[in-house]
Amino acid sequence: MPTDQATTPSPHLSRELGQGSALALNMLEMVGVGPFITLPLIVAAMGGPQAMLGWVLGACLALCDGLVWAELAAALPEAGGSYAFLREIYGPGRAGRLVSFLYVWQFTLTAPLVMASGAIGLAQYASYLYPALSMRLAASGPLQHIQRSSLMAVAVVALVVVLLYRRLRAIKRMAWVLWAGVILTLGITIVAGFAHFDARQAFSFPAGAFQLNHRFLIGLGAAMLIATYDYWGYYTIAYLAGEVRDPGRTLPRTIIGSILIIAALYLLMNISVLGVIPWQEFTSNRPSASHTAMVAELLGRSFGPVWAKVGAWLVIWTAFGSLFSLLLGASRVLWAAAVEGNYFRPLARLHPRGGFPANVLLLLGAIACICCFFDLKAIIAALVALRIVLQFLLQQVGVVLLRRRRPDMPRPFRIWLYPLPVILATLGFLFVLASRAHAGREIVAALVVTISGVAMYLWRARRDAAWPFAKAAKETQ
Repeated sequence: MPTDQATTPSPHLSRELGQGSALALNMLEMVGVGPFITLPLIVAAMGGPQAMLGWVLGACLALCDGLVWAELAAALPEAGGSYAFLREIYGPGRAGRLVSFLYVWQFTLTAPLVMASGAIGLAQYASYLYPALSMRLAASGPLQHIQRSSLMAVAVVALVVVLLYRRLRAIKRMAWVLWAGVILTLGITIVAGFAHFDARQAFSFPAGAFQLNHRFLIGLGAAMLIATYDYWGYYTIAYLAGEVRDPGRTLPRTIIGSILIIAALYLLMNISVLGVIPWQEFTSNRPSASHTAMVAELLGRSFGPVWAKVGAWLVIWTAFGSLFSLLLGASRVLWAAAVEGNYFRPLARLHPRGGFPANVLLLLGAIACICCFFDLKAIIAALVALRIVLQFLLQQVGVVLLRRRRPDMPRPFRIWLYPLPVILATLGFLFVLASRAHAGREIVAALVVTISGVAMYLWRARRDAAWPFAKAAKETQ
């Protein structure tokens, strides 16, 4: 029988990822299906091509936050990323134990939500190729609200789990193949747009497009929320920091480099799309292929129906690669917390032969399968709000606290123009969180997750005589 590796003194992961593999995995998760399904949502939110402002500001926010990630990851290159950061910043034996637990608690939900959003987007493009997938399972009864595409999304998640159920060495080879598909998809989309580009159409701003009123700010907040979702993933390599060679150099270069590369590609892609597909189609309430399979529609209009199918398959490939990278990184977060005893012990077990966190892969995959039946826009809004409250804002404050409390700590990388990026990232996240029309619902959801996480932590801490009950437990002995 396999032994319970959670009880071994120091289970560890091998450092096998170099600069190239790290960049490929980061870009895989950053691109995914997000930009290929959310451009219509961003244009609709702002009511025209001024939505490109949301992409630009989203890139600036990602870069400011990425600098924070780069400093923390280089200084604390451990498996789990934010889990290790928050634990050290707020005190490993004190409040840091609670804060890092809350991070992992929300991550157990938000990581599957991100996976589900990618699987749903993949299924949308599959429905473009096979329209029968968009049909409902039944005309009436309990299954009338479930589409066949939802079942396909579940099957995709299951396949990703199966492929990741192996050693990291074999996974690296798959990552390079999937990364090639990502670059090919972005490249063909940009070429197709500029091959038949109409500048007057792309920049045909409606009257009052940039008037700074309440409506503009609400639209910009919604657009930046979606853009933030599309850029996220630049931190994936931090989750795998325990498996990266020369982390002091590799981690900052990967995080910042992937943001700059993807930001340039995103901006080119979105300008090229608006030069072929009129933005009015994205703001229309009539459902069409422009909404659900934008890349396929773009290639079809530029090069013909055969290329439309090629575009759909390329996006499917890209979305699958994103799910692959996401689950790989996410599994290390829960494992890192569990192996320290600050999360559920069964999740600390490594596969007896492959040396990977098998139980975590199965858990996250199962939750993602359930989330595949949720609404895409609701998924994006919920996960962004949860991550901002219980991860990103805590790290913005935390990087300042860590500099003050541990000024002599080795920092292979330091934030450029500190503290300006920290201030801008904090203000940007607060704007994204609070500026939208229905922001209250996501904030309430974040509070519910926080309160439930605190209750779960306190129950476990009392049982295990951990902070804040450790002192009381010693006094009663």
